[in-house]
Amino acid sequence: MANCYVIANAKKCIGCRTCEVACVVSHAGESMFQLKDSDIKFFPKLTVMKNKTVSAPVQCRQCGNPLCMKACPVGAIEIVDRKVHIDREACIGCKSCVVACPFGAIDMALEINEEKVVANKCDLCEGREGGPACVKACPTQALRIVNKDG
Repeated sequence: MANCYVIANAKKCIGCRTCEVACVVSHAGESMFQLKDSDIKFFPKLTVMKNKTVSAPVQCRQCGNPLCMKACPVGAIEIVDRKVHIDREACIGCKSCVVACPFGAIDMALEINEEKVVANKCDLCEGREGGPACVKACPTQALRIVNKDG
């Protein structure tokens, strides 16, 4: 089964975090711009990692046999349309998937307008016309979509 994911070219990434902002805006929608600063929750589904010499976003690789799915004690993670999907309502916030992910691509986030903390990872901007917002927004074209068999 082929899987599709976003990958970064660390040689092109400048660490500006435009991809993170594009991700948050894409998932929050236009209503985000009507919120007070104190009400905005910034939980991107990717994380730019930096050190002294290199920077690049870390994102879900949409594994064909995901360890995160195996680690979830409540079955909140499944493969849907060749993508690893987290059912945010079923997620109990135990962090087992965070520990299991070999790419460090899952973190925890507050649900918008709720107190519940759930697993948070790239969903390839599911339902967004034009594909992942991060790829489109990157000023150096450091991000690209990969289709891989396996």
